[in-house]
Amino acid sequence: MQQQITDRFVSVFSKNATGLYFAPGRVNLIGEHTDYNDGFVFPCALEFGTYVATSVRGDNVIRVCAGNFGDEFNEWTLNADVTTDEACLWSNYLRGVCAILLAQGHTLKGLDVYIEGNVPRGAGLSSSASLSVAFAKALSDINDLGLTVSDLARIAQSAENDFAGCSCGIMDQLASAGGKDGHALLLDCRDLSFDLVTIPDHLDILIIDSRVERNLVGSEYNDRRADCERAARIMGVNSLRDATLEALKQNRAQLDDLAYRRARHVLTENVRTLSCAEALKAGDMPRVYQTMHDSHLSMRDDFEVTVPEIDFIVETVDAQLDNDGGVRMTGGGFGGCVVALVPNDKAHAIEAEVKAKYAEKFAKEPNVYHCKAKDGARAILT
Repeated sequence: MQQQITDRFVSVFSKNATGLYFAPGRVNLIGEHTDYNDGFVFPCALEFGTYVATSVRGDNVIRVCAGNFGDEFNEWTLNADVTTDEACLWSNYLRGVCAILLAQGHTLKGLDVYIEGNVPRGAGLSSSASLSVAFAKALSDINDLGLTVSDLARIAQSAENDFAGCSCGIMDQLASAGGKDGHALLLDCRDLSFDLVTIPDHLDILIIDSRVERNLVGSEYNDRRADCERAARIMGVNSLRDATLEALKQNRAQLDDLAYRRARHVLTENVRTLSCAEALKAGDMPRVYQTMHDSHLSMRDDFEVTVPEIDFIVETVDAQLDNDGGVRMTGGGFGGCVVALVPNDKAHAIEAEVKAKYAEKFAKEPNVYHCKAKDGARAILT
């Protein structure tokens, strides 16, 4: 992939790339829709992601070619207000990163940029965070900005919130920026502190893409966030992180049914996330199984973000487990992927079973990826 990117840069710009940067996609093992409520999440970075090849220009123009979008070009000037481009939506993730860094007082060099990624788009594995984190990492290194993992994550999140129009939390960006080989990150989304938890070698991370494509921008994702904010406001707290299940019960009469169930999911999901991380550390697989099982039911019934295809995959995998792994929907919902922690010696049998049964019921095969946790954003060539 690295050679492919640098070769493509030469063919597009008729010169060699002088920098190559990478940021991975992520999968979240547990802790869904908790990040924008200042809660806990448990993601890990993956081996696929977004590559950004660069060469410094002699002016103050950023000119980008996007390989995943038919080699479409987009460019903007760094000495003017960087605004969104409604005719080229992918560019807004990058434009946003530039605008935020300029607003912080940084000076940026003009660049020719070629971007290409191998994160399945629309599957819920955070191709958008991978894109914006990789670009922020490139700008930090090229311009000697010295941005930390947390800096990269916050800038990329702001770009997605303010320029791309999705009210996402910080999890995707931090996992992409700060992932570590062989580990998941138990992340506190309030202060961005995290503990690294080893994923045992005997477990495969199985990601099963339903091929029901999601698009969080302008979707019900933002509605779910508004429901959570309404619940917090009624309970008199700044975010649901400051609420308790007891307080939720006490305020039941004041909460509409949607706000109540959305808040119940978030509060119980925080408890499950902490418990799952502890169980994985201790090698307590029955507890890992139960926390992931209960998480999926909560997302299905209280948060209402699953679809029949996702529920079917979870039920099919669950039937192959014997308290020795776990399975649940992952990502924002409304399609996308299922994540399963499964013993290595069961992984291929589970894949075959899911593909056969899913094809029989839905007349298409899911895409299945066997993954391990990998490192986060990094420079490959400087």
